[in-house]
Amino acid sequence: MSTGSATQLKQDLKKQTNIGTWIGVLLILLGIAAVALPNFTTLVAETWIAIILASAGAGNIFYAIQTRSEGFIWKLLLGILYVATGIMLFVYPLTGILTLTLLLGSFLLTEGVFELILAFRVRPRPNWGWLLANGIVTLGLGALVWFEWPFDAPWLLGTLVGVSILSTGVSRIMVSFHPSATDSTSLPGSQNGAAEQLPSNQ
Repeated sequence: MSTGSATQLKQDLKKQTNIGTWIGVLLILLGIAAVALPNFTTLVAETWIAIILASAGAGNIFYAIQTRSEGFIWKLLLGILYVATGIMLFVYPLTGILTLTLLLGSFLLTEGVFELILAFRVRPRPNWGWLLANGIVTLGLGALVWFEWPFDAPWLLGTLVGVSILSTGVSRIMVSFHPSATDSTSLPGSQNGAAEQLPSNQ
């Protein structure tokens, strides 16, 4: 490998590490803010989901009316259902929070399982245990939602979101500090080192 290619590879690895670190820092700050203001976080999460549902419903209704293709009635009814659900979350925030808490619990359980699978897939990578720990924490938080529901739902939703974001941020920072072993072996230094370990013919 030429010196120019090696330098470019090192710069790419450094850039990836910096990006991963800054993303992790941002997630940590957002997680701390969410934990510090759980009621506000819960309300923001519910409002955001209500906006998404209402917007998606309006889009479906517009599309159904414009196209009038096969399944027009079902598309129209689905759009109306989305809009109605979004409006319900606005009008009855407590009911929406209780429902979203259960949905969040299901999401965290699913995310925790996928994080555990990801951790074992990258197990040879240094600090893969942080991904494993993040998966265990996320899985535990999902189980906590189901056990605590419906008590303390207003603050529990925001707190769990904050803790999950914080845990993810920490794991991303720790993993970004250690490039994968396959990347490091492609550097000239590692090749030279391997060559130096070969027995000499002399």
